Amino acid sequence: MADAWKMLEEMAPTSLRDLFASEPDRLARLSLDEAGLHFDFSKTHLSRAAIDAFLDLAESTGLAARRDAMFAGGIVNPSEGRAAEHGAERGEGAPESVARSGAFHARMRTLIDAIEAEAFGPVRHILHVGIGGSALGPKLLVDALGRDAGRYDTAIVSNVDGAALEEAVRDFDPHTTLLAIASKTFTTSETMLNARSAITWMAENGVDDPYGRVVALTASPEKAIEFGVDETRILPFSETVGGRYSLWSSIGFPAALALGWDAFESLLEGAAAMDRHFRLAPFDRNAPVLAAFVDRYYANIRKAGTRAVFAYDERLRLLPDYLQQLEMESNGKSVRLDGSPSPRATAAITWGGVGTDAQHAVFQLLHQGTHLVPVEFVAVAEPGDTLDPAHHRQLLVNCFAQGAALMAGRPADDPNRAYPGDRPSTTILAERLDPRTLGALIAFYEHRVFANAALLGINPFDQFGVELGKEMAKALDGGDDLAFDPSTEALIARAFGEDMG
Repeated sequence: MADAWKMLEEMAPTSLRDLFASEPDRLARLSLDEAGLHFDFSKTHLSRAAIDAFLDLAESTGLAARRDAMFAGGIVNPSEGRAAEHGAERGEGAPESVARSGAFHARMRTLIDAIEAEAFGPVRHILHVGIGGSALGPKLLVDALGRDAGRYDTAIVSNVDGAALEEAVRDFDPHTTLLAIASKTFTTSETMLNARSAITWMAENGVDDPYGRVVALTASPEKAIEFGVDETRILPFSETVGGRYSLWSSIGFPAALALGWDAFESLLEGAAAMDRHFRLAPFDRNAPVLAAFVDRYYANIRKAGTRAVFAYDERLRLLPDYLQQLEMESNGKSVRLDGSPSPRATAAITWGGVGTDAQHAVFQLLHQGTHLVPVEFVAVAEPGDTLDPAHHRQLLVNCFAQGAALMAGRPADDPNRAYPGDRPSTTILAERLDPRTLGALIAFYEHRVFANAALLGINPFDQFGVELGKEMAKALDGGDDLAFDPSTEALIARAFGEDMG
């Protein structure tokens, strides 16, 4: 492993222009098509020699073995002694896990059929409360695919700020609202407070049996029963499915209900296609692995601390938000699998936005700033609107032109008007945005995260870093005798008028 890193660190950087000139097959070698997605990695600084070194690194770090262990249901989350079986939700995993996931999906479909048959009475609105992966995934799906579904008004609330919940239900009729509570443990404080407030809202507006309009999405069914949810309206999922990988499970219930079961099945099928690609394709023709090579090159060799993702499609406006959690909560670690400090930078800071808005905001820094920022463009060939085709053509033209401009640059006598160029980008172009393609895209990012973790020797499936702040907030809210620093105590006193001394 040290030899591969040493080889990479000793390679003199070659400009993108020179790489295209010296590698005539570069575009063909670094472009591939899979599951309705076209990947173009050619505008990155991955030379043929760099890829060879990364292939050696992948072999020495056991990427293939770790990948196979994950799909076999092995313990790939050693700090918590768990498997990571989100693949089983798509039919790709240990047979017994796939069967269990299939049974949970069948239970979810039965409940959805009952809702559609108005066994709960008329349902016009879905209020989904969750946080983190229990909200970001469903929110992305509904926002991207549900705009023309016309089935249910759907609101997904994660923020504990009461203004968020009030805004979500402002135009909802409580008598025709179904409340979905999404929490793996069914103890998440923000989610449970939002759930109790939603139930109070129903009761105060004359709903006779608010708990009769509640569905629980959880890996802890017994906790949902204690909360007051009837067992018939609890949709379980496996403890081995992590929160930020859970949209394929019952956590995807609001999307399955809002979009229809056929759409949800297509989403799973698209993800399964990407699973098979990740499992079977050689690493030099494997989209998640090549993307991980790009990530590691810029984070570890070129010392780029961030990476930017720009969705050139309004329907994917929530993709950067989704990826922030997926990438930074998974790989934002500083210790390796054996507990030793990581000698290298791990996850870059993920940020981004929507094209073409971002061009008139942050692209100044990308083109002329002092930071090296690898950029990822995500676009869709088929338009998502019925307006003049000029709209979509201009959108895509801008997307492709930005990548070209970042690479080419432009010299000028006036330094204020000079563009240095040689700035990297990757482009992902979907044929169309439908459930199958979106499923494949999200699964691609999941496997990219895993491949990065394997190359670094870290665990992408735990998230202890979020616990300390939660514990201190709980202690403060509960009045526990916990000493805080003077600044925090002063803020508490100013906001609440409480003396913590």
